[in-house]
Amino acid sequence: MLRRLLITLLFPVFAAQAQHDRPNILWIVSEDNDPFLGCYGDAFATTPNLDRLASQGILFENAFSTAPVCAPSRNTLITGMYPPALGTEHMRSTYPVPAFVKFFPRYLREAGYYTTNNAKKDYNTTDQLEAWDESSGKATYKNRPEGKPFFAVFNLNVSHESSLHEPLPTLKHDPEKVPLPPYHPATNELKHDWAQYYDKIQTMDEQAGKLLAELEEAGLADNTIVFYYSDNGGVLARSKRFMYESGLRVPLIVRFPKKYAHLAPQGAGTRTDRLVTFLDFAPTVLSLAGLPVPAYFQGKAFLGKERQPEVPYVFGFRGRMDERIDFSRSVRDKRFRYIRNYLPHKIYGQHLEYLWRAPSVRSWEAEYKAGRLNEIQSRFWKEKSSEELYDVAADPHNIRNLADNPAYRKDLLRLRKANDNQALSGKDVGFIPEAILATIAEKQPLYDYARSGQYDAAKIIRIAGIASDRKADPAPLRAALGDKDPVVRYWAATGATIHRDKAAEKQLLPLLSDPEAAVRIAAAEALFHLGRKDEALTTLTEALKDPVRPARLQALNVLETLGDAARVALPVAQTLTGGPADNYDSRAAKTLLEHLKK
Repeated sequence: MLRRLLITLLFPVFAAQAQHDRPNILWIVSEDNDPFLGCYGDAFATTPNLDRLASQGILFENAFSTAPVCAPSRNTLITGMYPPALGTEHMRSTYPVPAFVKFFPRYLREAGYYTTNNAKKDYNTTDQLEAWDESSGKATYKNRPEGKPFFAVFNLNVSHESSLHEPLPTLKHDPEKVPLPPYHPATNELKHDWAQYYDKIQTMDEQAGKLLAELEEAGLADNTIVFYYSDNGGVLARSKRFMYESGLRVPLIVRFPKKYAHLAPQGAGTRTDRLVTFLDFAPTVLSLAGLPVPAYFQGKAFLGKERQPEVPYVFGFRGRMDERIDFSRSVRDKRFRYIRNYLPHKIYGQHLEYLWRAPSVRSWEAEYKAGRLNEIQSRFWKEKSSEELYDVAADPHNIRNLADNPAYRKDLLRLRKANDNQALSGKDVGFIPEAILATIAEKQPLYDYARSGQYDAAKIIRIAGIASDRKADPAPLRAALGDKDPVVRYWAATGATIHRDKAAEKQLLPLLSDPEAAVRIAAAEALFHLGRKDEALTTLTEALKDPVRPARLQALNVLETLGDAARVALPVAQTLTGGPADNYDSRAAKTLLEHLKK
């Protein structure tokens, strides 16, 4: 608290420093792409401008978004905090952050920088307009007062997922020569979408080149540190939104002019294998600007005067993605990626309306239903493993799960422990089902709630671990079904579904009348699979009338998995389909109706 107060008091002092001592900082941010660049070794890519930037700067080989999707990742970028600690992990949620959390450009602005954003924000929480001098499609550093240093962000959306929703008739990259990952079958649609995606990457590179040329023409290149990175991986199915290298690894290049070379850890035209995530970007920018790094930031500066030692692990997360509920966590060191799936009974390829707009994913699903896929390609359409472990050097596509391989047991245990420690020390509120989370957030920021003494993180994480581990003895879950904490009851009931624990039936039945909708729905799902279908379906149908939207969505997610039995809920589900397109319960209800009509 004292350091936070001192930083606030000292900012006018920093603002009074000579402005010519401050570097300008330019962010060029592309959307939804892995390192599909020539400088990263992709021979099929056409990216001369970014390849040139890499030859002039530092290329980061191990840079990662914290989430494999834009809004939660952008929340990390703007707050300098880990969304599972803030409660901002679920896609397009607007749960508030604590009062002390400032969007980091505000620190720059208060210290005399001119801050601009053009134009996407999508920060997954309540906006803070004070962070920017300009934020619009016309925002630019060119509008700054003379002599002011700038922090400018330009977002290039040409490679966004939506660029594949409409197939182009003519392509620059040959679909018959495009390199396909081993998990994708060689359908015409997948080959076409991959080639079209490489076309979009080429256009993105041209746009980045234009921004770099404008900087040169303005005579500002010698005073500006340039970042290029993508907001998450992507973009075809099993990349964006998924916890693999394809969803979390991003390109990152940083170029320093000679004037500020002393702020770089190494010379131009070099590469580094340092582990970096979006959690580190806010402290790094303040470090480059010569400003103090707030103590509440949860990342480490990797450039500038405040540069910190490298950490051994970086972390990633997956929560609800649009209308589909899921929950996974990931740990990455320099060799391995570990993934813990806390809802392993949900298949990887849950139907998500926005993702299914791409012809490629529809063709992949059709091949699976026709029985024409090999084991690797089929895996996407099946339930998850509780744990996944990949040697990313030997297996960059993450297709050989080593979690059950005795030769990697020590690494599995080490990374599992790192994951558990991160969840516990960060008081990860993602373990709270969103139907309960949303109600708490109406009263106080979730970060504050987790530290109020009301959240028994250790107990909840332990029960969730047993529930999600198919190899674990489910007996402790039966006792937990009667726990006073509804989050514990939720996980115990969810575990009964995952374990198909017939012995839990008697304890589950009273939970159909539980005060918390999330618990009722979880109990109904378990009881349906234990043969108590009528009681379960009655509870799930009633849950579609719940006033809390995440509760309705949770029920729809369960009904979607029950096949023809879900027809009894159709009259109520029909009433939810008239909402706006961005209402996720409306999307899920429409999909349920469409699937049951087939």
